[in-house]
Amino acid sequence: MSGMDWTPDEMMTVTAARLLWDKAVCFVGIGLPSAAANLARQSHAPDIVLIYESGTIGTRPNVLPLSIGDGELADTAVCVVPLPEIFSYWLQSGRIDVGFLGAAQIDRYGNLNSTVVGRYDAPKTRLPGAGGAPEIATHAKQVFVVIKQSPRSFVAHLDFISSAGFLAGDGERSRRRAPGRGPQAIISDYGVLKPDPVTDEFVLVARYEHVTTESAIAACGWPLKTSEFVEVIAPPTAQELLALRELHARTKAAHAAAVKLPI
Repeated sequence: MSGMDWTPDEMMTVTAARLLWDKAVCFVGIGLPSAAANLARQSHAPDIVLIYESGTIGTRPNVLPLSIGDGELADTAVCVVPLPEIFSYWLQSGRIDVGFLGAAQIDRYGNLNSTVVGRYDAPKTRLPGAGGAPEIATHAKQVFVVIKQSPRSFVAHLDFISSAGFLAGDGERSRRRAPGRGPQAIISDYGVLKPDPVTDEFVLVARYEHVTTESAIAACGWPLKTSEFVEVIAPPTAQELLALRELHARTKAAHAAAVKLPI
């Protein structure tokens, strides 16, 4: 990536973090969503309320968790509540502003697959599963999805819908009376996609400065449409890159030290 002092993963994480705002209540998934949410907390949104599926509320981890059961989340949380309370009191009652999710695959209507590739009873690949993502996708006021883009991950047809986006589009989600607004942004390593207000199909609305619109279309498994004007996303600032790289460095050091601990 000559001419750039950041990686595509860093650009994607910074772009996702910028979508979050201070004091938002955010239900966070592990991986890139967690990195983006914690970058936002350590930069422009210091009072964001991060909630993880394990029951940690207002957690402020110094390093990125390996899983929802990572002790770092409980150690730095304002409180820890039973998992049923997270879903019933916080999520299903409409207290979550943003659900921040990842997935193995996504289709043009923002439906997610985290379960299987191929037939369910004889899959080519069995994936980790959806966990709490179906509930988050249904009940959060809005959902952001962070996922690397390729024809294998942005697919025309999902073998299994783990978490519902706009279903078949054209207002089906609304007709089924899902409480949340559904996915409102897909952040990939090519740019940002948002749903068409009429058809619900995701279209490219912004790209990174090192990415062409043509390359983004080629990296999609369906005929990707674009907005009339595709914006160019500002590159990461020095402060954003420093905060993200320090976060990853602390995480790497902490996990390396944990591996060396005697059993």
